[in-house]
Amino acid sequence: MRSYASSRKVLAFAIVYLVWGSTYLAIRIGVHDAPPILFAALRFLIAAPLLLGYAWLRGARLPAAGRDWAVIGFTSLLMLVGGNGMVTWAEQWVQSNQAALIVATSALWMAGFGTLGTKGERLGRGTLAGLVVGFLGVAVLVGDGLRLGSAPWPAYLLLIVSPVLWAGGSVFARRYPVGCAPPMTAALQILIAGVVQFVLGLAVGERSRWQWTPEVIGSLLYLAVFGSCIAFGAYYWLVHEVKPAQLATYAYVNPAVAVLLGWLVLGERLSAMQAAGTAIILVSVIAVTLASRRATEH
Repeated sequence: MRSYASSRKVLAFAIVYLVWGSTYLAIRIGVHDAPPILFAALRFLIAAPLLLGYAWLRGARLPAAGRDWAVIGFTSLLMLVGGNGMVTWAEQWVQSNQAALIVATSALWMAGFGTLGTKGERLGRGTLAGLVVGFLGVAVLVGDGLRLGSAPWPAYLLLIVSPVLWAGGSVFARRYPVGCAPPMTAALQILIAGVVQFVLGLAVGERSRWQWTPEVIGSLLYLAVFGSCIAFGAYYWLVHEVKPAQLATYAYVNPAVAVLLGWLVLGERLSAMQAAGTAIILVSVIAVTLASRRATEH
């Protein structure tokens, strides 16, 4: 029985590591032909009914309090419309491996935001050093990308802001929990993000740029079914089965998976300076995760 439970954990971790790490590649392939805002919108609008159906079958119901709807809507705007939407837009130019590495700093921002407010936790020296080193790594990675002309500066700017919004939304959601079950909360967040981005995409004229290519269809289905449904299901299950410090390992495994897949599938490469920035970012995220784990244990 114990070995069966261990096998389920290994499988769940493998799904979270590989699937979430591969979503950057799928986004990069999708926005090559499709406009980014409508692409992100359709991904969520496909996933939302599937997650809503799953949540309903599990006995979850819609929130009754207006406050809960406000929290769900606000976190959806921060994390999915803002955070995820910015990544999707930026990947029109920025390689998937670089995008994944910059977004990995969400773990650093989350540690920083965790110090704010009356419920904030004081940063230890190890965590503070990890934060400083991590942001130095981002500066190296982005600076060399700009020097090489890999992407326009607004794309890098949005990638830097994206993890800030994701981390802010995550900390806000943790500080202000809602009364409905997590699967229902996630499904509603995804639905709200899909509707908002769909309206926004139409408003800026993206409909005329839409193309139904095999790559767009495949990317959409993969991101909706595997990225937003299956991987989320595995992540949600792990939340209740393992310690937060163990679960946090996805923050530095996902970028490594993205770098490998970007190289294998699209031939993406990093310059020597970008490789150095990559190493700095990953080391800092690991250091912050381990420092947070020690602080929790003590």
